[in-house]
Amino acid sequence: MVKSSHMHYYPFYSPFAPALMLALLPFLMLVALWTVVIKGYALWHAARSSQKWWFIALLFINTLGILEVIYLIWFRKNSPSAHSHTPAHHSSPQ
Repeated sequence: MVKSSHMHYYPFYSPFAPALMLALLPFLMLVALWTVVIKGYALWHAARSSQKWWFIALLFINTLGILEVIYLIWFRKNSPSAHSHTPAHHSSPQ
């Protein structure tokens, strides 16, 4: 008589121990939160800078935040007023 294993027929069967899955849950939640935050930040900058193709790429390509970080570091348009604070005029004593 051959015993058949019914474990593979369960819809939520996992070869991992339930304790391992429970231990990974905080990490997965952190990754999901990171992805949403960095994607939102990158999309906001792309939209404000009228970078339509970057916006579309960032919206549809999911790379766990890697593409978003690349965009924010190297391809984001920086506004001059955001990084340097220069007064409108300089007054010098005469």
